[in-house]
Amino acid sequence: MSIITNGDKQYGRVFNIQHYSVHDGPGIRTIVFLKGCPLSCAWCSNPESQKLQSELAYNVNKCIGLQECGRCYQVCPHGAIERKDNNKISINRQRCQECFLCVPECPSKALHTFGDLKSIDEVLKVVEADGAFYARSGGGMTISGGEPFMQAEFTIELLKEAKRRRINTAIETSGYTDWATLKKACDYLNTILFDIKSMDDEKHVLFTNVSNKLILENFAQLCEEFPELDILVRTPVVPGFNDSAADIIRIIDYIKDKPNVRYEILPYHPLGQPKYEYLDREYTLGGIKLNGETEQSLKEIVKKQFSK
Repeated sequence: MSIITNGDKQYGRVFNIQHYSVHDGPGIRTIVFLKGCPLSCAWCSNPESQKLQSELAYNVNKCIGLQECGRCYQVCPHGAIERKDNNKISINRQRCQECFLCVPECPSKALHTFGDLKSIDEVLKVVEADGAFYARSGGGMTISGGEPFMQAEFTIELLKEAKRRRINTAIETSGYTDWATLKKACDYLNTILFDIKSMDDEKHVLFTNVSNKLILENFAQLCEEFPELDILVRTPVVPGFNDSAADIIRIIDYIKDKPNVRYEILPYHPLGQPKYEYLDREYTLGGIKLNGETEQSLKEIVKKQFSK
Protein backbone atom coordinates (compact mmCIF):
# COMPACT_ATOMS: atom_id res chain seq x y z
CA MET A 1 0.00 0.00 0.00
CA SER A 2 1.37 3.43 -0.93
CA ILE A 3 1.76 5.86 1.92
CA ILE A 4 -1.18 8.21 2.45
CA THR A 5 -0.21 11.87 2.45
CA ASN A 6 -2.02 15.10 3.25
CA GLY A 7 0.15 18.13 2.78
CA ASP A 8 3.45 17.33 4.50
CA LYS A 9 1.94 14.67 6.78
CA GLN A 10 2.20 10.93 6.15
CA TYR A 11 -0.45 8.53 7.42
CA GLY A 12 -0.76 4.82 8.11
CA ARG A 13 -3.65 2.66 9.25
CA VAL A 14 -3.18 1.71 12.92
CA PHE A 15 -5.51 -0.60 14.84
CA ASN A 16 -3.93 -0.45 18.28
CA ILE A 17 -1.11 1.07 20.32
CA GLN A 18 -0.25 -1.09 23.31
CA HIS A 19 1.72 0.21 26.28
CA TYR A 20 4.09 -1.45 28.75
CA SER A 21 4.86 -4.65 26.82
CA VAL A 22 7.86 -6.70 27.98
CA HIS A 23 7.65 -9.54 25.45
CA ASP A 24 8.20 -7.79 22.12
CA GLY A 25 11.76 -6.54 22.20
CA PRO A 26 14.23 -5.45 24.91
CA GLY A 27 12.96 -3.54 27.92
CA ILE A 28 9.53 -2.00 28.23
CA ARG A 29 7.99 -1.41 24.80
CA THR A 30 5.16 0.51 23.19
CA ILE A 31 3.77 -1.59 20.35
CA VAL A 32 2.25 0.05 17.27
CA PHE A 33 -0.03 -2.40 15.46
CA LEU A 34 -0.53 -1.75 11.73
CA LYS A 35 -3.32 -3.10 9.52
CA GLY A 36 -2.70 -5.59 6.71
CA CYS A 37 -1.11 -9.02 6.37
CA PRO A 38 -0.30 -11.22 3.34
CA LEU A 39 -0.59 -14.37 5.48
CA SER A 40 -3.79 -15.96 6.76
CA CYS A 41 -2.51 -18.03 9.67
CA ALA A 42 -5.12 -20.43 11.01
CA TRP A 43 -4.21 -19.46 14.60
CA CYS A 44 -4.01 -15.68 14.07
CA SER A 45 -4.70 -13.87 17.35
CA ASN A 46 -5.26 -10.52 15.61
CA PRO A 47 -7.86 -11.18 12.88
CA GLU A 48 -8.56 -7.45 12.82
CA SER A 49 -5.05 -6.99 11.43
CA GLN A 50 -5.48 -9.06 8.29
CA LYS A 51 -7.25 -6.57 6.00
CA LEU A 52 -5.65 -3.26 5.07
CA GLN A 53 -8.96 -1.42 5.28
CA SER A 54 -10.67 -0.26 8.46
CA GLU A 55 -13.34 -2.69 9.66
CA LEU A 56 -16.58 -2.51 11.63
CA ALA A 57 -16.67 -4.73 14.72
CA TYR A 58 -19.64 -5.63 16.93
CA ASN A 59 -19.48 -6.96 20.50
CA VAL A 60 -22.95 -8.33 21.21
CA ASN A 61 -22.23 -8.49 24.95
CA LYS A 62 -21.99 -4.70 25.12
CA CYS A 63 -25.12 -4.04 23.07
CA ILE A 64 -27.90 -2.29 25.00
CA GLY A 65 -30.55 -3.59 22.61
CA LEU A 66 -32.80 -2.21 19.91
CA GLN A 67 -35.74 -1.58 22.21
CA GLU A 68 -33.68 0.46 24.66
CA CYS A 69 -31.44 2.16 22.06
CA GLY A 70 -31.64 1.44 18.32
CA ARG A 71 -29.56 4.43 17.24
CA CYS A 72 -27.38 2.36 14.91
CA TYR A 73 -30.44 0.84 13.24
CA GLN A 74 -31.86 4.29 12.56
CA VAL A 75 -28.70 5.87 11.18
CA CYS A 76 -27.46 3.08 8.85
CA PRO A 77 -28.06 4.26 5.23
CA HIS A 78 -27.51 0.79 3.72
CA GLY A 79 -29.89 -1.35 5.77
CA ALA A 80 -26.94 -3.35 7.07
CA ILE A 81 -28.06 -3.22 10.73
CA GLU A 82 -30.68 -5.94 11.14
CA ARG A 83 -32.98 -6.93 14.00
CA LYS A 84 -32.49 -10.22 15.85
CA ASP A 85 -35.13 -12.04 17.86
CA ASN A 86 -33.24 -11.44 21.12
CA ASN A 87 -33.57 -7.64 20.83
CA LYS A 88 -29.95 -7.35 19.71
CA ILE A 89 -28.66 -6.50 16.25
CA SER A 90 -26.65 -8.30 13.59
CA ILE A 91 -24.58 -6.82 10.78
CA ASN A 92 -25.33 -7.85 7.23
CA ARG A 93 -21.75 -7.89 5.94
CA GLN A 94 -22.89 -8.03 2.31
CA ARG A 95 -24.79 -4.77 2.71
CA CYS A 96 -22.35 -3.00 5.02
CA GLN A 97 -20.28 -0.37 3.21
CA GLU A 98 -17.98 0.30 6.21
CA CYS A 99 -19.13 3.92 6.37
CA PHE A 100 -18.94 3.73 10.19
CA LEU A 101 -21.81 6.18 10.71
CA CYS A 102 -23.16 3.79 13.33
CA VAL A 103 -20.03 3.83 15.49
CA PRO A 104 -20.37 7.29 17.10
CA GLU A 105 -24.09 6.59 17.63
CA CYS A 106 -23.39 3.57 19.85
CA PRO A 107 -23.33 4.73 23.51
CA SER A 108 -22.05 1.39 24.86
CA LYS A 109 -19.22 1.04 22.32
CA ALA A 110 -20.62 -2.30 21.16
CA LEU A 111 -19.91 -1.06 17.64
CA HIS A 112 -16.36 0.08 17.06
CA THR A 113 -13.77 0.49 14.33
CA PHE A 114 -10.63 -1.57 13.86
CA GLY A 115 -8.14 0.70 12.07
CA ASP A 116 -7.69 4.47 12.13
CA LEU A 117 -5.52 6.71 10.00
CA LYS A 118 -2.74 8.21 12.09
CA SER A 119 0.15 10.43 11.12
CA ILE A 120 3.75 9.63 12.01
CA ASP A 121 3.77 12.51 14.47
CA GLU A 122 0.52 11.32 16.11
CA VAL A 123 1.95 7.84 16.60
CA LEU A 124 5.27 9.05 17.98
CA LYS A 125 3.62 11.45 20.42
CA VAL A 126 1.91 8.44 21.99
CA VAL A 127 5.16 6.47 21.94
CA GLU A 128 7.22 9.31 23.44
CA ALA A 129 4.77 9.62 26.35
CA ASP A 130 6.28 6.35 27.64
CA GLY A 131 9.83 7.68 27.32
CA ALA A 132 10.60 7.44 31.05
CA PHE A 133 10.11 3.67 30.91
CA TYR A 134 12.45 3.32 27.93
CA ALA A 135 15.28 5.17 29.66
CA ARG A 136 15.17 2.88 32.70
CA SER A 137 14.64 -0.43 30.90
CA GLY A 138 16.34 -0.02 27.52
CA GLY A 139 12.95 -0.24 25.82
CA GLY A 140 11.37 1.67 22.98
CA MET A 141 8.93 1.27 20.09
CA THR A 142 8.03 -2.01 18.38
CA ILE A 143 6.07 -2.00 15.12
CA SER A 144 3.81 -5.02 14.71
CA GLY A 145 0.70 -6.09 12.86
CA GLY A 146 -0.52 -7.83 10.84
CA GLU A 147 2.61 -7.53 8.79
CA PRO A 148 4.12 -4.03 9.04
CA PHE A 149 5.63 -4.28 5.56
CA MET A 150 2.16 -4.34 4.05
CA GLN A 151 2.41 -0.60 4.78
CA ALA A 152 6.08 -0.51 3.88
CA GLU A 153 6.54 3.19 3.14
CA PHE A 154 4.77 4.26 6.33
CA THR A 155 6.69 1.69 8.39
CA ILE A 156 10.07 2.82 7.09
CA GLU A 157 9.29 6.52 7.53
CA LEU A 158 8.02 5.83 11.05
CA LEU A 159 11.22 3.96 11.91
CA LYS A 160 13.36 6.70 10.37
CA GLU A 161 11.67 9.44 12.38
CA ALA A 162 11.80 7.36 15.56
CA LYS A 163 15.55 6.93 15.17
CA ARG A 164 15.90 10.68 14.56
CA ARG A 165 14.15 11.17 17.91
CA ARG A 166 16.55 8.66 19.53
CA ILE A 167 13.86 6.04 20.18
CA ASN A 168 15.04 2.42 20.30
CA THR A 169 13.26 0.55 17.49
CA ALA A 170 12.14 -3.01 16.86
CA ILE A 171 9.83 -4.72 14.39
CA GLU A 172 7.84 -7.95 14.39
CA THR A 173 7.70 -9.46 10.91
CA SER A 174 6.75 -12.65 9.12
CA GLY A 175 9.61 -11.94 6.72
CA TYR A 176 7.17 -12.17 3.81
CA THR A 177 8.17 -9.06 1.86
CA ASP A 178 10.63 -8.08 -0.85
CA TRP A 179 14.27 -7.95 0.21
CA ALA A 180 14.75 -4.32 -0.82
CA THR A 181 12.05 -3.24 1.65
CA LEU A 182 13.42 -5.35 4.50
CA LYS A 183 16.96 -4.14 3.83
CA LYS A 184 15.89 -0.49 3.88
CA ALA A 185 14.09 -0.93 7.20
CA CYS A 186 17.13 -2.56 8.81
CA ASP A 187 19.03 0.72 8.59
CA TYR A 188 16.66 2.10 11.24
CA LEU A 189 16.25 -0.96 13.48
CA ASN A 190 17.90 -2.00 16.75
CA THR A 191 16.10 -5.36 16.89
CA ILE A 192 14.14 -7.51 14.48
CA LEU A 193 11.74 -10.19 15.70
CA PHE A 194 11.52 -12.60 12.78
CA ASP A 195 8.95 -15.41 12.62
CA ILE A 196 9.99 -18.78 11.22
CA LYS A 197 6.92 -20.93 11.59
CA SER A 198 7.96 -24.10 9.79
CA MET A 199 10.66 -25.45 7.49
CA ASP A 200 8.07 -27.63 5.74
CA ASP A 201 6.81 -25.63 2.77
CA GLU A 202 3.70 -27.74 2.17
CA LYS A 203 2.54 -27.39 5.77
CA HIS A 204 3.42 -23.69 5.71
CA VAL A 205 1.15 -23.16 2.71
CA LEU A 206 -1.64 -25.24 4.28
CA PHE A 207 -1.66 -23.30 7.57
CA THR A 208 -0.68 -19.77 6.43
CA ASN A 209 -1.70 -19.70 2.74
CA VAL A 210 1.80 -18.65 1.62
CA SER A 211 5.07 -20.46 0.87
CA ASN A 212 8.00 -20.17 3.27
CA LYS A 213 10.58 -19.84 0.47
CA LEU A 214 10.67 -16.03 0.38
CA ILE A 215 10.75 -15.92 4.19
CA LEU A 216 13.77 -18.23 4.41
CA GLU A 217 15.57 -16.43 1.58
CA ASN A 218 15.08 -13.11 3.35
CA PHE A 219 16.29 -14.54 6.65
CA ALA A 220 19.49 -15.89 5.10
CA GLN A 221 20.21 -12.57 3.41
CA LEU A 222 19.37 -10.67 6.59
CA CYS A 223 21.95 -12.61 8.58
CA GLU A 224 24.55 -12.19 5.85
CA GLU A 225 24.17 -8.45 5.25
CA PHE A 226 23.39 -7.35 8.82
CA PRO A 227 25.63 -9.48 11.07
CA GLU A 228 25.53 -6.90 13.87
CA LEU A 229 21.74 -6.54 14.00
CA ASP A 230 20.03 -8.15 16.99
CA ILE A 231 17.74 -10.87 15.56
CA LEU A 232 15.25 -12.86 17.62
CA VAL A 233 13.66 -15.74 15.70
CA ARG A 234 10.32 -16.81 17.09
CA THR A 235 8.12 -19.81 16.37
CA PRO A 236 4.46 -19.89 17.41
CA VAL A 237 3.97 -23.55 18.36
CA VAL A 238 0.59 -24.70 17.08
CA PRO A 239 -0.86 -28.19 17.70
CA GLY A 240 -1.06 -30.21 14.50
CA PHE A 241 1.21 -27.80 12.64
CA ASN A 242 4.67 -27.57 14.18
CA ASP A 243 4.48 -29.02 17.71
CA SER A 244 6.78 -32.00 17.24
CA ALA A 245 10.43 -32.16 18.31
CA ALA A 246 11.40 -32.74 14.67
CA ASP A 247 9.66 -29.52 13.59
CA ILE A 248 11.50 -27.39 16.14
CA ILE A 249 14.88 -29.08 15.64
CA ARG A 250 14.70 -28.40 11.88
CA ILE A 251 14.26 -24.70 12.59
CA ILE A 252 17.04 -24.68 15.18
CA ASP A 253 19.43 -26.45 12.80
CA TYR A 254 18.72 -23.75 10.20
CA ILE A 255 19.43 -20.79 12.48
CA LYS A 256 21.74 -21.86 15.31
CA ASP A 257 25.07 -21.16 13.59
CA LYS A 258 24.20 -17.50 13.05
CA PRO A 259 26.17 -15.47 15.65
CA ASN A 260 23.64 -12.64 16.04
CA VAL A 261 20.51 -14.83 16.30
CA ARG A 262 18.52 -15.77 19.38
CA TYR A 263 15.51 -18.10 19.42
CA GLU A 264 12.32 -18.67 21.37
CA ILE A 265 9.09 -20.58 20.97
CA LEU A 266 5.70 -19.02 21.63
CA PRO A 267 3.06 -21.49 22.89
CA TYR A 268 -0.26 -21.38 21.05
CA HIS A 269 -3.13 -19.60 22.81
CA PRO A 270 -6.71 -18.86 21.67
CA LEU A 271 -6.92 -15.40 23.28
CA GLY A 272 -7.89 -13.72 19.99
CA GLN A 273 -10.92 -15.96 19.42
CA PRO A 274 -13.59 -13.43 20.57
CA LYS A 275 -12.42 -10.95 17.94
CA TYR A 276 -13.44 -13.40 15.22
CA GLU A 277 -16.98 -13.17 16.54
CA TYR A 278 -16.82 -9.36 16.53
CA LEU A 279 -16.00 -9.54 12.78
CA ASP A 280 -18.43 -12.38 11.98
CA ARG A 281 -15.61 -14.73 11.00
CA GLU A 282 -15.04 -18.37 11.81
CA TYR A 283 -12.20 -19.41 14.11
CA THR A 284 -11.16 -22.62 12.37
CA LEU A 285 -8.90 -24.08 15.07
CA GLY A 286 -11.80 -24.51 17.49
CA GLY A 287 -10.85 -25.64 20.99
CA ILE A 288 -7.40 -27.15 20.41
CA LYS A 289 -4.84 -26.85 23.19
CA LEU A 290 -1.08 -27.20 23.35
CA ASN A 291 -0.21 -30.02 25.71
CA GLY A 292 1.73 -28.75 28.72
CA GLU A 293 4.20 -31.61 28.60
CA THR A 294 4.81 -30.99 24.90
CA GLU A 295 5.47 -27.31 25.57
CA GLN A 296 7.95 -28.07 28.33
CA SER A 297 9.70 -30.71 26.22
CA LEU A 298 10.13 -28.28 23.33
CA LYS A 299 11.49 -25.59 25.64
CA GLU A 300 14.05 -28.08 26.93
CA ILE A 301 15.09 -28.87 23.35
CA VAL A 302 15.59 -25.17 22.61
CA LYS A 303 17.60 -24.69 25.79
CA LYS A 304 19.79 -27.70 25.06
CA GLN A 305 20.41 -26.88 21.40
CA PHE A 306 21.37 -23.25 22.07
CA SER A 307 23.64 -24.07 24.99
CA LYS A 308 25.99 -26.09 22.79
